[in-house]
Amino acid sequence: MPKVKTHRGAAKRFSLTASGKVKRSKAFASHILTKKTTKRKRNLRKSTLVDSANSREIKKLIPYV
Repeated sequence: MPKVKTHRGAAKRFSLTASGKVKRSKAFASHILTKKTTKRKRNLRKSTLVDSANSREIKKLIPYV
């Protein structure tokens, strides 16, 4: 069996925690920030976990990360 190639786009967007869960950053934080409240923008800075329904597929894309 050959090695599995890492999906480079996914590797830049997702990382694994020590327990094996997939971590991601939140969307909607890059532009058009004037109409968003300070509280909303502050919460967008925090990272969060990928839903369990999608994490299995993402782990296939980043096998060695």
